[in-house]
Amino acid sequence: MGTRGPVPGFSREQIVTVAIALADTDGLPAVSMRAIAAKLATGAGSLYRYFPSRDALLDQMADAVIAEIPPFPAAADPIDALIRVARRQLTVYKRHAWLMEAIQHVKALGPNGLTYFDHCLGVLAPVKATTTAKFEAVAMITGVVTMFARPQPEGLSFATADLSRYPNLAAAIQEASSGALTPPEDVPDLFERTIRSLLSGLLGL
Repeated sequence: MGTRGPVPGFSREQIVTVAIALADTDGLPAVSMRAIAAKLATGAGSLYRYFPSRDALLDQMADAVIAEIPPFPAAADPIDALIRVARRQLTVYKRHAWLMEAIQHVKALGPNGLTYFDHCLGVLAPVKATTTAKFEAVAMITGVVTMFARPQPEGLSFATADLSRYPNLAAAIQEASSGALTPPEDVPDLFERTIRSLLSGLLGL
């Protein structure tokens, strides 16, 4: 009759680190207790001592990468400060493409998520807006970041389209081709314009 050796000991942080590496390389579907266990040379069942479910692991993974969004010093203009936060958040979402999917499963913010939210509210402290508006503003920043983090399609082409039935579209394309529109290099960053307009409207600034 065989005997079992001691159960290998791991930390939750080690397991999360391996899971993040798997997700970064192969996407979120590749993250399973079995795959993580194989990387750690242990049995999948042993990992359930640390995480009762895959969703619990996803919570920890999402919270771990949110720590990569550092708090920035407050700026004279709160919107400027939040744009800096949003840019860093966008970088993190692009670095960890799986985060957009994982965040949909998160039921509650972890310590790093709470720190991020607390920092954003601190930046908004001088703004005379309702608490509800501030919460909505922080949430919408993440919404915009998620949208811009997705792979962007190639520019649309109307070269082969018959625009005779679409007068508004035809006029817009004619205006663009005539050079009447602002040259691209003079157009402010779309990401910043979107965040700035959104926050200004929600917060009444």
